Amino acid sequence: MSELTLTVMRLGFLAVLWLFVIVAVQVIRSDLFGTRVTQRGSRRDAARPQQVARQTAAPPQQRQQSGRQRRGAPTKLVVTEGTLTGTTVALQGQTITLGRAHDSTIVLDDDYASSRHARIYPDRDGQWIVEDLGSTNGTYLDRTRLTTPTPIPLGAPIRIGKTVIELRK
Repeated sequence: MSELTLTVMRLGFLAVLWLFVIVAVQVIRSDLFGTRVTQRGSRRDAARPQQVARQTAAPPQQRQQSGRQRRGAPTKLVVTEGTLTGTTVALQGQTITLGRAHDSTIVLDDDYASSRHARIYPDRDGQWIVEDLGSTNGTYLDRTRLTTPTPIPLGAPIRIGKTVIELRK
């Protein structure tokens, strides 16, 4: 083999080695800090306040009916076990995300939680639903591992790693 061929092979091997190092660093960085989610399209953002205004401008009769349906419904989410014991989140009809990601509603400092572990959201009937978002260690509702979105009974424990959460009035 000529000297030129050996030099080209050495440089190629060095380039592949550096590429491997860079990819490894990016994987570690995304695991530690999560992925950044950006919204595309300013049209959606511009139209959003109009939609919110339309939704909140419901007639008084509709507001009273929705208030009647929600009697006895949970009003807060309480962390009963884990590092966040005592933390309370008011349920105001929005989706609650749980996980290690910094943009989660409840950020879990738990080795057994995924960055996007689970979400809790209201359905059309006023019930709250818990859904596992493909986590590694699973989400449990009353000692049953969730495989599909499931309605949450009042006071039933939701376990994510070492953290236990309940819906309460």
